[in-house]
Amino acid sequence: MNHSLWLQTAYRRDSYPALDKDLSCDVCIIGGGLSGIANAYFLAQEGKDVILLEKDEILRGATGNSTGKLTAQHDIVYTDLIKQFGRDNAKIYYEANAQAVLFGKSITEGDELRNADSILFSQTKYGTELLQDEKRAYDDLGIVGELGRNSELPLKTEATLTLSGEAQIHPVRFGQHLAKLAVQAGARIFEKSDVRTMDLKNRLLYMASGHEIQFNELVLCTHYPIEALRGLQILKLIVNRSYIVSAPANMPLTGQYISVDNPKRSVRTAYIDGKTHFLLSGEGHQAGTEKETQVHYETLSSELRNVYQLDAMKYGWSAQDPQTPDLIPYAGCISRSMPYVYLNTGFRKWGLSNSIASARIISDQIVGRQNKAASLYAPDRTGFGSFLVQALKNTGLVLREFTGGHISRTNSPICTHMGCRTRWNEADQTWDCPCHGSRFRQDGSVLEGPAMKPLDLE
Repeated sequence: MNHSLWLQTAYRRDSYPALDKDLSCDVCIIGGGLSGIANAYFLAQEGKDVILLEKDEILRGATGNSTGKLTAQHDIVYTDLIKQFGRDNAKIYYEANAQAVLFGKSITEGDELRNADSILFSQTKYGTELLQDEKRAYDDLGIVGELGRNSELPLKTEATLTLSGEAQIHPVRFGQHLAKLAVQAGARIFEKSDVRTMDLKNRLLYMASGHEIQFNELVLCTHYPIEALRGLQILKLIVNRSYIVSAPANMPLTGQYISVDNPKRSVRTAYIDGKTHFLLSGEGHQAGTEKETQVHYETLSSELRNVYQLDAMKYGWSAQDPQTPDLIPYAGCISRSMPYVYLNTGFRKWGLSNSIASARIISDQIVGRQNKAASLYAPDRTGFGSFLVQALKNTGLVLREFTGGHISRTNSPICTHMGCRTRWNEADQTWDCPCHGSRFRQDGSVLEGPAMKPLDLE
């Protein structure tokens, strides 16, 4: 099984207890990734009594399997945001993520964060035209970007678009540090604490251990929120899986790069405890739709050797991320009928800055403070047209996989979420569900939700 560089080089793990009694709190947060931890930190800083629940160990999901880029440059995005949402909203998106970068810089220590320029690069005329359009969007929004040819990579590039002064982080060390700060501010973190059912009307959580938590407000920071069906968010998200490989390197890059042409590639280095690691990522597909996934690692590993003249990969890992229909994550009240339940998901592979930005939005809403990004990130903003297209695509996939799972004779176990047939992921040694992205370990236990119960492997 492949392993994440970040998880293998994390700080010595702090042990957080399992919930062993009934508790009450102002705000209960479900999900121990960077999103949940940032919410816990911001709310505890505001004096809220906060409980964070993680069913496994904190930071071992999307955060621990990311590229570690903390930046407001989210590929080619501002051109599209201006078209979809207008100049003012596109600027709000940039400012929310730029503020997240500044927050990250303000709290980190040691090797947790390094300054780095974020650089988009093209290798074709079409890609260069995309960069020129994006530069015009930067200028319109007041983003200081440089269009030129600024690349340290051993690749032929036609043009680059540089956003200076961004950051790259060790996402697990960064998250571990932020978790400590949250606890120091008064938050209570519980690991190995699995929520089994919710009574939202009476604001109660029932744990797998048999204990209960009474809350005033609830924040769902999981990929697929347990209660998302209430607002049909579960039909509005597509889950994509991408792959990352790493090898030892001699020279750290000063920039972090993304190609705008196909095949898409992301490149950066990480400096950890005096050693430099080269990271190459790309290769992707909709979660759970491929079995022979080792080919993606092999493709990237081959590029490490043949393009970058590095040894074969030492670490390889993959991550999956939900995507909303319109590029903007969901952060805010899950529905108007339930204003005390908040949703945080759909980061589209840019979950580090967006986790922090989204946590700001939710914490501001809970304490009654205005946040100009709140309406842009609101879960109920999605128009009917985009919802319908996405729902039809996903619902069609669900029905097809559901039928295959229950009628076809197959050795693949049935996902315990909505009955879809899982597929074995040979490279990662997991059972993956193509319908809503649930993943299970080889023994059938839940690795990633929305599934809550283990597979029946008998």
